[in-house]
Amino acid sequence: MTNPDRSADVCFLLEGTYPFVAGGVSSWVHELIKANPDLSYHLVTLLPHRNSPQTRRYEVPANVVGLTPVYLQDLPAGRRHHPEIPALMRRLEPLLAKLVGGGGGLEEIAEMIRLLRPHADSLGRHALLNSPASWATIVRMYENAMPESSFLDFFWTWRSLFGGLFAVLLAPLPKAGIYHAASTGYAGLLAARARLETGRPMLVTEHGIYTNERRIELALADWLFDGIDTGLRLDQPVRDLRRMWVETFVGYSRACYGAADRVITLYGGNQAMQLRDGADPARMRVIPNGIDVARFASISRPPEPRPPTIALIGRVVPIKDVKTFIRACARLIEAVPDLKALIMGPTDEDAAYAEECRAMIATLDLGRNVEFTGRVRIDDYLGRIDVVVLTSISEAQPLVILEAGAAGIPCVATDVGACREMIMGRDDEDPPLGAGGAVTALSDPAAIAGSIADLLTKAEYRERCSQAIRRRVQRYYNKIELDAVYGELYRDTIAKADAAAMRGAA
Repeated sequence: MTNPDRSADVCFLLEGTYPFVAGGVSSWVHELIKANPDLSYHLVTLLPHRNSPQTRRYEVPANVVGLTPVYLQDLPAGRRHHPEIPALMRRLEPLLAKLVGGGGGLEEIAEMIRLLRPHADSLGRHALLNSPASWATIVRMYENAMPESSFLDFFWTWRSLFGGLFAVLLAPLPKAGIYHAASTGYAGLLAARARLETGRPMLVTEHGIYTNERRIELALADWLFDGIDTGLRLDQPVRDLRRMWVETFVGYSRACYGAADRVITLYGGNQAMQLRDGADPARMRVIPNGIDVARFASISRPPEPRPPTIALIGRVVPIKDVKTFIRACARLIEAVPDLKALIMGPTDEDAAYAEECRAMIATLDLGRNVEFTGRVRIDDYLGRIDVVVLTSISEAQPLVILEAGAAGIPCVATDVGACREMIMGRDDEDPPLGAGGAVTALSDPAAIAGSIADLLTKAEYRERCSQAIRRRVQRYYNKIELDAVYGELYRDTIAKADAAAMRGAA
C-alpha cells in the first residue's frame, strides 16, 4: 500500500519501548505490526541519550522499512554562534513559561515550531541550552516562577524538560501516510508536530495515561529534590519542581490530544483522565488489547502432584509493587504452608529495587517459598500455576491477566487500570459471567493474601472463577478480531487523507 512519496504507510512514534525494551507496549506494537503485513511501518524510537541500551529485544518484522532514533538528552550541537538566538529565546520564553505554568498546549507548540523551523538546520544545544541568551531565559523564568526553590535544581529541571522538547521539535521526521503515537509525552509531542507540519492524520493510543504515570514516578522519585527553604514561614509556596514537571507533561498531552484525529485507550476508565487533560470526546475511542486466545487455551496442566503455586508476572520495578506481593506471601504461608510463589520477570531494569526485594525475602524467611525466575517464556509455566497475582500501583490493561485467563487461571489484582473489568466483568456484560478471581485495594497484603487463600483452598470456587475468566477472555479479548480493527482504521484514515490531498491539489 506504500505510496512512493512517503517512507511508510504507518510511522510509529515510541518512547523508551519497542524494539529495545521487552513486554507491555512493546509486545503490543510488535504483534500489531505482524498482524498487518500488507502495511509498511517506520519506527521512530525516543531514547534518553546515545548511550541508551540499543540491543533489540525483538526480531523486527520485514514490513518495518525504517528505524530512526531520537535522543532526548543529546540535542545535536548546532552552530556555536547564532546571531538570531537572543531574539529567538525572547520569543520562546513566554511559550515555555506557559508550559511550565500549566496553561500550555497545542497553540504554544505550534508557535514554537513556527519559530524554530526557519533555523532547524543550524539550531542545537549551543544556541538553545548553552548560550548567554539561554542562560538569561532560565534566570528570568526562575525568578518569575519559583524564586524560593533551589536555582541549581531549577536549572537542571529546565534543561532536562526543554532539552527533550527541543530534541523532539528539531528531530528528523520521516514521511508517512499516518502517524501513530503509543503514548503522549514526548512521543505524543512528536506526533502533534507531525500533524502540524505534514497535514497527515495522527492517532494516539494510551495504554496507561502518561501524565498519571509521571505523577506516580515523580512522587516516588528520590532524585528530584523539591524542598524549599521557607524559614519560619507557615504558608508554603504554591509551586515546586515536581509540579513543574507534571504541568509541563500535561501541556505536552494537551498538544497531542489537540492534534490527534483519534484518541484511543484500552478501557473506559482511562477516558476520564484523557478528558481532564483536554481530549475531545468526539475523537475518543476504546480499543482493548487482545491476546492469541487459542495459544493460551491450549496450555495443559500436568497431572503430577505439586505444591499450590502462585505467580507475579512482570518487571521487578517499584510500580509493580513487588514488595506488597512478598508481604502477602508472608501472610499466606500461615494458611498455605507449602506455598510456592514465583516472581517472573526481568530484574535488571531497577537492580537496586530487585536487591531490596531479595533482602525482604531473606528477612521474612521466605527463601524456601519465593523464587525469582527472571525473564521466561510464560507458556512453559502457566500449566503449573494456580493463581496469577498483580500488586501494581498503576496498570493499563495488563496482558498477563488475559493470558492467564485464557488458560483458565484465576487472578487476584489491585484495583488499577482495566483489572476490575477483566476479572469481574464490565457493567454491560450480557449475560454476566461472574468473578474470575478477586480485586483488592492497593498496598494491602492482608486482603491480597486472603483472596489468594480463598482460591487455593476452595476448589469449587476456584473452578467457577477459572471458567468465568476463560469465557470472558474468549468473548471480548480475541487478538485476531482486535488487530483487524486497527488495520481497518489505518487503511480507512489513510485513504480519506489521500483523497482530501488529491482534492486540494486539483
